[in-house]
Amino acid sequence: MVYVLPAATELGQVELRVGDLSRSLRFYQGLLGLEILEKGPHEAWLAPVGQREPILRLLEIPGAPPQPRHRAGLYHVALRVPSRVDLARILRQLLEARWPFQGFADHLVSEALYLPDPDRNGLEIYRDRPREEWERTPQGYAMATLPLDLENLLEELRGGEGGPLAPGTVVGHVHLHVGNLEEATRFYENLGFAVSLRGFPGAMFLSAGGYHHHVGLNMWAGENVPPAPKDAAGLESFTIWLPKESDLEELAAHLGLKEDLSLTDPSGITIKLQARGA
Repeated sequence: MVYVLPAATELGQVELRVGDLSRSLRFYQGLLGLEILEKGPHEAWLAPVGQREPILRLLEIPGAPPQPRHRAGLYHVALRVPSRVDLARILRQLLEARWPFQGFADHLVSEALYLPDPDRNGLEIYRDRPREEWERTPQGYAMATLPLDLENLLEELRGGEGGPLAPGTVVGHVHLHVGNLEEATRFYENLGFAVSLRGFPGAMFLSAGGYHHHVGLNMWAGENVPPAPKDAAGLESFTIWLPKESDLEELAAHLGLKEDLSLTDPSGITIKLQARGA
């Protein structure tokens, strides 16, 4: 029997390995405007202003180098802001700080900014277009990588200032380098995600509940590349939020998990399973 994740499934906290916690906090707290909910000697939990649930845990490995090229692991973590105005505000904030960008894109279903954090961990900050505007094709949602009109986006501010990530910002999706696209796709399908777009060159996109994607997979780092080392910066884990405790129990039974509700994907990323509010 094929297992399907509940429609209300979302992604929760991501854990990123960093080489210098203080340096990372100057970026995530000082520039992006996330609040520290809790902090230890080598870790910190952060959330948008006013939110009690962390969306990010920074795990310091002192002196860790960036994730090597040609390895399976993080491509980017994508933070979704609530509105186009919120996207314009954080864009202006980053431009004024002269933070380097890796690109900008209109994906038809969304508009996105791409940038590295201080450890060269990839980040996407994006806003979704309304679902009724998403178009279907025989391969899935119509998605593309088109130029983003930055001047038009900044006009949303009507002369206003830049600002931090807005309250309501969440982890929208994670996108991973993989060594074998078919193997990784089967793994995430077994978790209950459904393919939402196939046929994109070297990539596959999967989601729950008809979203455009919660998980992106690509082979752009090379075929059969090994997992990134754990002593380098990169993605340590991400969390899948199930709507109810009974949903979590059903998924755990499907996967044969008992006490430890976590598993490791083919790229070496830990996936944690939790019920909302647990």
